[in-house]
Amino acid sequence: MQYLKKIKRAVLVESILLASLYSVFLAGTLKDGRVKEQPQAVEVGSVGEREYIKWVDFNVSYEALCEAYQWDVDTYEAALEDKESVHVDWIELLAYVGARHGGEFPSGTKAEIARTAKKLQTKETTMTELAKDMKYYSYYLEAYKAVLGGYVGEYEICKETEDGKKEWEKCYGLKAFSPIAKGFEYSDYDDFGASRSYGYSRPHLGHDMMGQIGTPIIAIESGYVEAIGWNQYGGWRLGIRSFDGKRYYYYAHMRQNFPYYKGLEEGSVVTAGQVIGYMGHTGYSKKENVNNIKVVHLHWGLQLIFDESQKEGNNEIWIDCYNLTRFLYKNRSETMKDEETKEWYRIYDMKDPAVEKYLKDRQD
Repeated sequence: MQYLKKIKRAVLVESILLASLYSVFLAGTLKDGRVKEQPQAVEVGSVGEREYIKWVDFNVSYEALCEAYQWDVDTYEAALEDKESVHVDWIELLAYVGARHGGEFPSGTKAEIARTAKKLQTKETTMTELAKDMKYYSYYLEAYKAVLGGYVGEYEICKETEDGKKEWEKCYGLKAFSPIAKGFEYSDYDDFGASRSYGYSRPHLGHDMMGQIGTPIIAIESGYVEAIGWNQYGGWRLGIRSFDGKRYYYYAHMRQNFPYYKGLEEGSVVTAGQVIGYMGHTGYSKKENVNNIKVVHLHWGLQLIFDESQKEGNNEIWIDCYNLTRFLYKNRSETMKDEETKEWYRIYDMKDPAVEKYLKDRQD
């Protein structure tokens, strides 16, 4: 009950904070309708002498994510071929545009991203020069890195050649995955913030993807299992923490009797794209292994953590994952079923440098 009271207080605090920040946002609107370069929702807390971000509204549009990502990949490849060419970082692009528009991405920002990226690639300017007088660029850069930091980079994929041999292919690009395996249909809509009433009235702090029982659930990003087991709200749930500690992925309502991929336990290291469990409708019960959720679906949520004091309690930061889910549809993990064990597994193994670094650091 004490935990529920904390959650209720958190919801109230968030409502007051958002209302006050909206007033600040309106106060920052110029007469000609342009927005002053300031965040919509910025509050900085501190632990001792160290400051940290206390709130993030992630309003980056799907179109902006796609445009910035494509410039990142294209300029990375161009820079490999031509040392004079500049690699344009997609998160820096998004932070720059976000800072210019107070965290919003209205129509026209796709073209703005392209214009900015072209100037950076051709060395007409630099991001340092563009952002030097932007008070909140550093805030958006840190906030967006917290959301997207593990999504794009170098990795290797193992594929089978025509003669049956396996070869590792070095790649650069999107190394985060859709949470639903390729070939499995689902439906969804933006339900972040919708009302939920089981236990107590609260906003929905995640994204629901409706599908069929047993659909393989995929690790979005590489990380380690921080929480596994029964939760009366989420049923059989799984919590995976990114290696940099900034992101906590929450997967809930997993399958009755057969929720997780074999061998997963607290501390297990997972690689993006691997099967971690199966869709179900468990939850809304203090008793374990109960199907009290009416609709079969995966609930996944993304919590940002800038300080460990934000992990649980009044200062939790959960973001709207709808546009991220749309974006991650670009990369869906292909799976096959083992008829003997009834487990699903990924077809193409992947080497993520982040996994290798984490394992090496853990041994040292």
